[in-house]
Amino acid sequence: MNFWETITGSDLTREHQAFEARAGALPEDYRAAWGQIKAHLVPYGDITGRNLMPILDGALGLLEATAAEGQGVHDVLGDDIPGFCAALAGGEEAPSFRDRWRKQLNRNVAKKLGRLGG
Repeated sequence: MNFWETITGSDLTREHQAFEARAGALPEDYRAAWGQIKAHLVPYGDITGRNLMPILDGALGLLEATAAEGQGVHDVLGDDIPGFCAALAGGEEAPSFRDRWRKQLNRNVAKKLGRLGG
């Protein structure tokens, strides 16, 4: 990956397109689960989403392997796809982008209040 790809995110676009091509070969119920996995992992991403690419690759690999074995998607993921995604991202305590923004906002407000009061 060169500097230009890092700045523009073109490498991520290619990788995302490759994921979608792989997901397109899955059975319909697996494709639906893939869409839900992507949607539930987005809050755990950083600004670019680079930190999610290995997680998405692993999740898609799991779906591909279990589909090839003939297992049902429900048997693999269960009923709690949001919980599955939280576990993939590092557990229920994994900070989401909202948590990071809230922490930054609180820090900025505390700085401002500290300056006004002192």
